[in-house]
Amino acid sequence: QVQLIESGGGLVQAGGSLRLSCAASGRTVSTYRMAWFRQAPGKEREFVAAISWNGGSTHYADSVKGRFAISRDSANTVNLQMNSLKPDDTAVYYCAADRRSWEQVTATLQYAYWGQGTQVTVSS
Repeated sequence: QVQLIESGGGLVQAGGSLRLSCAASGRTVSTYRMAWFRQAPGKEREFVAAISWNGGSTHYADSVKGRFAISRDSANTVNLQMNSLKPDDTAVYYCAADRRSWEQVTATLQYAYWGQGTQVTVSS
């Protein structure tokens, strides 16, 4: 079993930056793809960014491309650097992991493990 714990959320003004981290425990996720999703109040959970098991491949939602960067610090830690934040980025951000191959990485159903989420609030 894999446990994922997110950290780094908070309140920031528009144009500011935040760095989210996700630490995995229970089982190594060194061969897992990992991703970040977010969910705003009243909206469905949406894909933000994904990274392959070795960091060789990444994929971003169009809404965050050029502003966010996903990376792996170690086998069991993934980060999301968020720059030029906008009020529309306000949401609960979730870390996700799955051992399947690099396909359909934007789909929530393609991830078996999820964290509890961390709140990001961007004020205008």
